[in-house]
Amino acid sequence: MANILVVDDEPNIREVVGLYLRREGHSVIEASDGEEALRLARQQPPDLVVLDLMLPKVTGLEVCRRLQSDQRTPVIMLTAKSEENDRIIGLGVGADDYVVKPFSPRELVARVEAVLRRVQPQPDAPPPDERPIELGALRVDPRTRDVQVAGKSISLTAREFDLLYFLARHRERVFTRDQLMELVWGYTFSADTSTVTVHIRRLREKIEDDPTAPRYLQTVWGVGYKLSAGEQ
Repeated sequence: MANILVVDDEPNIREVVGLYLRREGHSVIEASDGEEALRLARQQPPDLVVLDLMLPKVTGLEVCRRLQSDQRTPVIMLTAKSEENDRIIGLGVGADDYVVKPFSPRELVARVEAVLRRVQPQPDAPPPDERPIELGALRVDPRTRDVQVAGKSISLTAREFDLLYFLARHRERVFTRDQLMELVWGYTFSADTSTVTVHIRRLREKIEDDPTAPRYLQTVWGVGYKLSAGEQ
């Protein structure tokens, strides 16, 4: 069970989301604007936040930014279809995922469960291979979660690092977006895979000399993505 903060200025969305989350045994607190969300988060730090982007008083993006500056808080954003740029910015300030309105409450709950599984410790999991991976000028260190390109450290969000490290461990192997959603995001259900595309785009902007002609994160047309050694 987790303590989940649901933030949306539409009462019916808060009611439905809260109902489905409580059915799964979670404790739910609700906020109708960004100012109230920050106040509640300070009073009782949540295990996860379901956060609408379009909020009165303090925007959802600013709420997400402040939550991440205080401590690492898992966030799933609720966005409208027209808010693509805001989704990209939200992922950049630390949100774990987004769901586009109108959405299925069951899918949202499944995404919440997947994020909670990822961030909660798994005592029975085998210890990972923590040796750094080097592919050309790219170096990925799972122990420190540091990424360098030609000796320069690159700042990544938690999910960006998870995706890059997964592809680095399976270099030259091609994965579909559905496979990445299952293996990196932990979603074993059919879900919108556009979040994979957004993360690949952001990673290219950070690690590639020319994101439009990537050396590392390559697209295999009609299939998916792979990480190569960066050789020209």
